[in-house]
Amino acid sequence: MAKARLAADIGGTFTDVVLEHGGRRHSAKVLSTPRAPEQGMLQGMDEVLAAAQLSPRDVGVLIHGTTLATNALIERKGARTALLTTAGFRDVLEMGYEKRYEHYDLELELPAPLVPRQLRFSVEERITARGEVRTPLLESSLKEVLENIRKAKVQSVAVGFLHSYANDVHERRAAELLAAGLPGVAITLSSAVCPEIREYERFSTACANAYVQPLMSNYLERLAAELARRGLRCPVYLMTSGGGLTTLETARRFPVRLIESGPAGGAILSAVLARENGLDEVLSFDMGGTTAKICFIGGGRPERARIFEVARVWRSLKGSGLPVRIPVTEMVEIGAGGGSIAHLDALKRIQVGPASAGAEPGPACYRRGGSEPTVTDADVALGRIDPEAFAGGTLRLDRAAAERAVLERAGAPLGLDARWAAAGIGEIVEENMASAARVHAIERGKVPERCTMIAFGGAAPLHAAQLAAKLGMRRVLVPVDASVGSAVGFLRAPVAFEVVRSFQCLEGSFDFSRLNRLLENMQKEAMAIVRHGALGARLATQRSVEMRYLGQGHEISIALPARKLRAPDAAALRAAYEARYEAQFGLRIGDVPVEFLTWSVNVSTASTGVRRSGKLKKRLNAGASGKRRIFDSISGRQELVPTYLRAALAPGMQLAGPALVAEPQTTTLVPRGWRCSATAAGHLLLEKAN
Repeated sequence: MAKARLAADIGGTFTDVVLEHGGRRHSAKVLSTPRAPEQGMLQGMDEVLAAAQLSPRDVGVLIHGTTLATNALIERKGARTALLTTAGFRDVLEMGYEKRYEHYDLELELPAPLVPRQLRFSVEERITARGEVRTPLLESSLKEVLENIRKAKVQSVAVGFLHSYANDVHERRAAELLAAGLPGVAITLSSAVCPEIREYERFSTACANAYVQPLMSNYLERLAAELARRGLRCPVYLMTSGGGLTTLETARRFPVRLIESGPAGGAILSAVLARENGLDEVLSFDMGGTTAKICFIGGGRPERARIFEVARVWRSLKGSGLPVRIPVTEMVEIGAGGGSIAHLDALKRIQVGPASAGAEPGPACYRRGGSEPTVTDADVALGRIDPEAFAGGTLRLDRAAAERAVLERAGAPLGLDARWAAAGIGEIVEENMASAARVHAIERGKVPERCTMIAFGGAAPLHAAQLAAKLGMRRVLVPVDASVGSAVGFLRAPVAFEVVRSFQCLEGSFDFSRLNRLLENMQKEAMAIVRHGALGARLATQRSVEMRYLGQGHEISIALPARKLRAPDAAALRAAYEARYEAQFGLRIGDVPVEFLTWSVNVSTASTGVRRSGKLKKRLNAGASGKRRIFDSISGRQELVPTYLRAALAPGMQLAGPALVAEPQTTTLVPRGWRCSATAAGHLLLEKAN
């Protein structure tokens, strides 16, 4: 029999572990251990291996995603980092885009650079945008700077020279001198981590990589040693932000690519489910303990981007965070999870998030020292969560503590009892998520009403139908093992790596011979990384180029043909670009030349065929397992509603809301006016009846 496949997703509140073996799946959900993240993961692994009656030797592959890099950036708990840059460009990190993300805020707060000014050093050198050496690297000056860096006692150094994307000779030489003079100090080259134009974004990405590299390298070394000690000697892969898997060695070199690894797994799961169920337009909704993630899936593929922001000062506003330019799944992430803390603002309005109680101390109902009311406390106070069965019964909740926290911090100041205050918390968090989804839809040119929602994560099934109603959506799919959906998505991800290079040219100077050499070298680089983890699987290559009208500051990505480029391709690519431009902006600018800017090659293991879910004609009414009292904010009364065990719902069974469908690690709320049925694959399909 084939060996087991194991996936682990370390989140801010819970760590999810999934094991698949012999056609069966086992999952565990344990509280994360922030001080030693690997401990919670190892605990979950022990639980699923015991449930499957397997030993670590029976595991054939381990796929891992973690928020460690993200949290280090947000909490500013990374390494003491220095930046070495071109003379005159020391303050690029401080200057940023030289614009305000909120024009009328007189107390505007800008994100502080990861590297303070006293740790930013410069050296005489200059490369032109064409890659020509204008000023040779002054090595005598660099040696003086090296001594100052040594005195600063840094743990990591980012090297970012002007136009190094066009010629990295100076960065590579600087790295040689730094490595010789600073043994044990991690070194990141901007030309390796982000070989693209725009020095602010490139320097910011290099600094982010350098900032988290010692932390991630130490963590991955500890994890590998502990896994080996336990007898688990299978290949270990890390989930990247772009939705592919990479090796431990590549993850150590480019930990910045792991920043959005967990959410990417959820997007992969939604894309697989969209293809299996024939859904063209999908809104992926992932609500865990700390955050909620929303992503649009079109044609069975999640949308992707080349840049995103971390550690936003104001989470809802672009420009208030630090730019990181890496391949990433396009999504919006807000502080709206089960552990998000509710409070009253100066006007005594209920606000939820972005602060989270996390795993330590956790919501008040966890009885681990938390006293602030959270979304989970509100759901417990409303009766939606069974305190005895939460997390499969491994964590007993205190309903009285939840009601007390909600009443003291929200209800009493507003003259409300605990139930109405809890209903207010639920309403606000759902409206926050709906607002984020609306903005994201407008930015992406999407219409939520046309989409089917796929909801997963520990808290999502409780709020999915009501969020869908706010967005005008009429269908919600809650997949099997929804509470550990991102970890399940890891097991569906391809081994992949993307190489990007900036090379500017106009359509009139389309040098296809030079471009073919560039793309061939990029493909070889990506192949060398992917082959280590492909284990003989067939590889697929996708190529694209970012294009813009000459003079514009933003680009649109256009797919390249699979063959070598030829001279007529310049006109064909312009036509494809203008069609995309017109679809997005409603016009074409025919008299302006088109510029080719950044080239991308993605190599991945080829995807397997899609297994279509069968259709059911027979509909059987499900039998309730019991009843529970929940508070209904519409009627303002406690109502006795039927509860169903998800494991007892055979394909074809259906039920009407209001109702609760319980499973070991989450609960699905079926509101009044909605119907729920079990699909052939065992998913729950919620449909609005009117």
